[in-house]
Amino acid sequence: MFNLMLITNDVDLAKHAVDAGISRIFVDLEVNGKFERQGHLDTLISKHSIQDARHIRNVIGEHELLIRLNPLYDGSELEVEQAISAGADLLMLPMFTTAEQVNSFCRLIAGRAKCIPLVETAAAAACLADVVKVEGVSEIYIGLNDLHLDLKLNFMFEPLANGLLESLINIVKDAGLPFGFGGMARIGEGTLPAELILAEHVRLGSSCVILSRAFHHKSESLVEFKSVMNLENEVSKIMDTRTYLLQRNEAVQLADKTKVIDIINSIIASKH
Repeated sequence: MFNLMLITNDVDLAKHAVDAGISRIFVDLEVNGKFERQGHLDTLISKHSIQDARHIRNVIGEHELLIRLNPLYDGSELEVEQAISAGADLLMLPMFTTAEQVNSFCRLIAGRAKCIPLVETAAAAACLADVVKVEGVSEIYIGLNDLHLDLKLNFMFEPLANGLLESLINIVKDAGLPFGFGGMARIGEGTLPAELILAEHVRLGSSCVILSRAFHHKSESLVEFKSVMNLENEVSKIMDTRTYLLQRNEAVQLADKTKVIDIINSIIASKH
C-alpha cells in the first residue's frame, strides 16, 4: 500500500480526492509557532479547524483521516480528545525535540488512533533511534521542508543527496515501522522531477507521501482543482509510475539515485 495524502479542509475536495484514489485526507491544525518559523516563506499557514475534520470524516468513508495537531503543550490533551472525537485515524505530532515528548503524546492517545511523529528538526533527527522505540508510535514521517530549514541547508531535498535521509530511514526500517517523507509534485513536473522523487520512495521502501502545493498549483477548492487537473488521471500516473519503478533492478535503482543526487547538487550550486 502506498498512501497518497492530500492536505485540505474542503469537504467537497476531500470527497473528490478519495474517489480519485487518494487514501488519506490530511487536516492541519498546527498553528503554534508556525508563523514565526515560516511567515517569511511562501508556505501555507493552516486555517483548518476541528469542525472541518468532523465534516470531512463524514464524507470519506473507509479512507483515513490524518490530523496534525500542535507541538506538545498544555492544551495537547484537549486537542487529542477533540481529534479522536472527530474521527481521526492518525494523529501527527510536529516539532518534537525529544523522545519523551513523543511518549507523552502517545500516552494521551492511549491506543485510540495511530501516532505519527513528524521528524522536522535537527533535535528530532538526533533522537529518532529512541523515538522509534516509544510504545504507541505507528509510523514516522520525515518533513523535509522544516528539517532543511533547521539544518540551514539550501534546498528541501538536500537530505536526499547528503545521506541524512537514508540514515534516518534505516533507523525507522530497523524498528519495523512504516514511513514517508517530503512532498511530491505531478509526474513530469518539478525542478527535481517528481518521478525521480518517487523513485527514491520506491528504492527506500516508503509507504506514503504528501501531495505538495506544487502538485495542485496551490489550489484550495474543488473548482480550482478541476480547473488545473484531472485528479484521477494524476493519481493513476503516480501509481503506474510506481509500478514501473518497482520492477527496476538494483543497478537501475542506483543509477536513478545518482541522477537525483546530481540534480540536487546542481540546484544547490545554482543558489550560490
